Amino acid sequence: MSNPSNLKYTESHEWVRAEADGTVSIGITQHAQELLGDMVFVEAPEVGRQLNAKEECAVVESVKAAADVYAPIAGEVVAANGDLDSSPEAINSDPYGAWIFRMKPANAADLDALLDAAAYQAVVDSEAH
Repeated sequence: MSNPSNLKYTESHEWVRAEADGTVSIGITQHAQELLGDMVFVEAPEVGRQLNAKEECAVVESVKAAADVYAPIAGEVVAANGDLDSSPEAINSDPYGAWIFRMKPANAADLDALLDAAAYQAVVDSEAH
């Protein structure tokens, strides 16, 4: 699966989508969910929490392992995807649709520093060797 070109990415395998209201949605990439396997639990950060870039803020747990999810940029958590409480496997079936949390960026320009799809694919390819 190719990485959607309308998203931004982190080297720690999060995707970031800018929303029309100025917030950003964050989830884990197709590559990350393939490495982890079948999701069994997702713990999103609390709404209202202030995050620093690269701060551990959520956990995804699969039948194989648990993995931390990192804030791609600094900002405030404005929503958590409650649907994942009862259906964590949505991350497996639709990794780019199943967002984990949304945040209001402290500085929207921080998004520009994240990886585009091609740069993220280069990270994935480099890990495979």
